[in-house]
Amino acid sequence: MFFSLYASAAEPERAVSGHAVSSFADPHALIRVPDNASYVGSDRFTLAKPDIGDFDACEMFVFAKADAGGSMQQVYWLQFEHYLPGHPDLHYTYDSPRHVTIGGLDFYVDVDATEGTNKPASGSDGEHFYGLLATHGYKRTPMMFLRLVHLPDAKKRKELMIIVGKRLPEGVTAASLKPGGAHAAQWPAMQDELVAWAQRNLVIATGKD
Repeated sequence: MFFSLYASAAEPERAVSGHAVSSFADPHALIRVPDNASYVGSDRFTLAKPDIGDFDACEMFVFAKADAGGSMQQVYWLQFEHYLPGHPDLHYTYDSPRHVTIGGLDFYVDVDATEGTNKPASGSDGEHFYGLLATHGYKRTPMMFLRLVHLPDAKKRKELMIIVGKRLPEGVTAASLKPGGAHAAQWPAMQDELVAWAQRNLVIATGKD
C-alpha cells in the first residue's frame, strides 16, 4: 500500500495492485496499464524553486517493459500532483489545443521525442523518474513520449499526469523527426498512432470523489 505525502495512515489515497493504480481522490479512478509492463516502483517528493521553496507535492508510480538487455521498450509514468497550501496563487496551466478522452476523463495532449541522453534538471520530477528506473536496472533509449494531463477540478491546483513512452523505430532519432529531418514527414502520423495506442491500452475506470 502506498500513501499520499500528506494523507493520514487511516486515509490512503493511492494503492498499487498488479498492473493498476487505484486513486481514491483527485481523481477517484482505477488506472490500468498493459500486462506486459512490470511495476518498477513509486516515489513521493516535493518540487522546489530557490525563490519560493517547496511548492508542489508529487506522488509517482512507474511501470516499464524492457528487452533482454534492460533497454526500455515501453514506459508508463503516472503522477498525481497538488500545489501546497502555502502557495494559493499557483494554478496549473496548459495550452495544448489537442485533447483526448479516456475513461470519461478529459486530458490535454502533448507528444515529444528524445534521444534518451539528456540530463534531467536537478530536483525535477524527471530526475526522480529516471533515477527510479536506473535504480531498478532500466536503460534509457531513444523514445517518443505522450503526455496526458487531467485537471480534476475548476481550481486547477491538482492534476493527474500520465506519460506513455515507446521506443523509437530502428533508424529513427529525435533529431530526424524535427523539421527538415529525414523522418520529419512521418512525425504527424507517429504522433497520432501513439495517441491511439494509448487510448487502446490504457484503461481508466472512474468513480465518485
